[in-house]
Amino acid sequence: QVQLVESGGGLVQPGGSLRLSCAASGSFFSINAMGWYRQAPGKQRELVAAISSGSGTIYADSVKGRFTISRDNAKNTVYLQMNSLEPEDTAVYYCNAGVRLKAALTPKDYWGQGTQVTVSS
Repeated sequence: QVQLVESGGGLVQPGGSLRLSCAASGSFFSINAMGWYRQAPGKQRELVAAISSGSGTIYADSVKGRFTISRDNAKNTVYLQMNSLEPEDTAVYYCNAGVRLKAALTPKDYWGQGTQVTVSS
Protein backbone atom coordinates (compact mmCIF):
# COMPACT_ATOMS: atom_id res chain seq x y z
CA GLN A 1 0.00 0.00 0.00
CA VAL A 2 1.36 3.38 -1.05
CA GLN A 3 0.18 6.58 0.58
CA LEU A 4 0.82 10.18 -0.39
CA VAL A 5 0.31 12.63 2.46
CA GLU A 6 0.19 16.34 1.70
CA SER A 7 0.69 19.25 4.08
CA GLY A 8 1.21 23.00 3.99
CA GLY A 9 -2.04 24.38 2.62
CA GLY A 10 -3.94 27.22 4.19
CA LEU A 11 -5.18 30.79 3.88
CA VAL A 12 -2.79 33.45 2.63
CA GLN A 13 -3.13 37.03 1.44
CA PRO A 14 -2.46 37.98 -2.19
CA GLY A 15 1.28 38.32 -2.74
CA GLY A 16 2.05 35.85 0.03
CA SER A 17 3.81 32.50 -0.04
CA LEU A 18 3.09 28.91 0.92
CA ARG A 19 5.10 25.71 0.72
CA LEU A 20 3.35 22.42 0.07
CA SER A 21 4.91 19.07 0.91
CA CYS A 22 3.94 15.56 -0.12
CA ALA A 23 5.57 12.49 1.38
CA ALA A 24 5.20 8.99 -0.06
CA SER A 25 5.17 6.04 2.31
CA GLY A 26 4.67 2.29 2.04
CA SER A 27 6.39 -0.55 0.26
CA PHE A 28 7.61 0.16 -3.27
CA PHE A 29 10.65 -0.18 -5.53
CA SER A 30 10.97 3.39 -6.84
CA ILE A 31 9.15 6.61 -7.64
CA ASN A 32 9.25 8.06 -11.14
CA ALA A 33 7.77 11.48 -11.83
CA MET A 34 6.03 13.43 -9.07
CA GLY A 35 3.76 16.39 -9.54
CA TRP A 36 1.19 18.81 -8.25
CA TYR A 37 -2.27 19.32 -9.72
CA ARG A 38 -5.01 21.67 -8.63
CA GLN A 39 -8.76 21.87 -8.98
CA ALA A 40 -10.76 25.04 -8.44
CA PRO A 41 -14.54 24.95 -7.89
CA GLY A 42 -16.33 24.31 -11.16
CA LYS A 43 -13.12 23.68 -13.07
CA GLN A 44 -11.23 20.63 -14.26
CA ARG A 45 -8.15 19.38 -12.46
CA GLU A 46 -5.03 20.85 -14.08
CA LEU A 47 -1.32 20.20 -13.91
CA VAL A 48 0.57 22.84 -11.94
CA ALA A 49 4.11 21.43 -12.01
CA ALA A 50 5.91 18.10 -12.34
CA ILE A 51 9.41 16.83 -11.70
CA SER A 52 11.08 13.70 -13.08
CA SER A 53 13.24 11.31 -11.12
CA GLY A 54 16.21 13.13 -12.66
CA SER A 55 14.83 16.50 -11.50
CA GLY A 56 13.69 17.75 -14.88
CA THR A 57 10.74 20.11 -14.37
CA ILE A 58 7.71 21.45 -16.22
CA TYR A 59 5.28 24.17 -15.16
CA ALA A 60 1.89 25.47 -16.19
CA ASP A 61 2.27 28.84 -17.91
CA SER A 62 0.13 30.47 -15.22
CA VAL A 63 2.65 29.66 -12.45
CA LYS A 64 5.99 30.02 -14.25
CA GLY A 65 8.30 32.34 -12.36
CA ARG A 66 6.19 32.14 -9.20
CA PHE A 67 6.14 28.45 -8.24
CA THR A 68 9.08 26.08 -7.83
CA ILE A 69 8.82 22.30 -7.61
CA SER A 70 11.57 20.22 -6.02
CA ARG A 71 12.03 16.76 -4.57
CA ASP A 72 14.09 14.94 -1.96
CA ASN A 73 14.52 11.39 -3.21
CA ALA A 74 15.98 10.21 0.11
CA LYS A 75 12.75 11.27 1.83
CA ASN A 76 10.41 10.32 -1.05
CA THR A 77 9.04 13.84 -0.79
CA VAL A 78 8.05 16.48 -3.32
CA TYR A 79 7.66 20.17 -2.54
CA LEU A 80 5.90 23.10 -4.16
CA GLN A 81 7.12 26.55 -3.18
CA MET A 82 4.44 29.05 -4.14
CA ASN A 83 5.33 32.75 -4.17
CA SER A 84 3.43 35.87 -5.29
CA LEU A 85 0.16 34.03 -4.79
CA GLU A 86 -2.92 35.35 -6.54
CA PRO A 87 -6.63 34.79 -5.83
CA GLU A 88 -6.71 32.74 -9.05
CA ASP A 89 -4.40 30.20 -7.36
CA THR A 90 -7.19 29.27 -4.93
CA ALA A 91 -7.88 25.55 -5.34
CA VAL A 92 -7.46 22.13 -3.81
CA TYR A 93 -3.92 21.00 -4.59
CA TYR A 94 -3.27 17.30 -5.16
CA CYS A 95 0.03 15.45 -5.13
CA ASN A 96 0.64 12.78 -7.76
CA ALA A 97 3.39 10.19 -8.09
CA GLY A 98 4.22 7.43 -10.53
CA VAL A 99 5.22 4.56 -8.27
CA ARG A 100 6.88 1.34 -9.35
CA LEU A 101 5.87 -1.28 -6.80
CA LYS A 102 8.40 -3.82 -8.04
CA ALA A 103 11.28 -3.54 -10.49
CA ALA A 104 9.51 -5.56 -13.21
CA LEU A 105 6.23 -3.63 -13.00
CA THR A 106 5.22 -0.47 -14.85
CA PRO A 107 4.66 2.62 -12.70
CA LYS A 108 1.19 3.17 -11.27
CA ASP A 109 -0.36 6.55 -10.51
CA TYR A 110 -1.08 7.44 -6.89
CA TRP A 111 -2.82 10.54 -5.56
CA GLY A 112 -2.85 12.39 -2.27
CA GLN A 113 -6.04 13.43 -0.50
CA GLY A 114 -5.67 17.09 -1.45
CA THR A 115 -4.90 20.24 0.53
CA GLN A 116 -6.83 23.50 0.30
CA VAL A 117 -5.03 26.68 -0.71
CA THR A 118 -7.04 29.88 -0.39
CA VAL A 119 -5.64 33.23 -1.50
CA SER A 120 -7.78 36.06 -0.20
CA SER A 121 -7.53 39.38 1.59
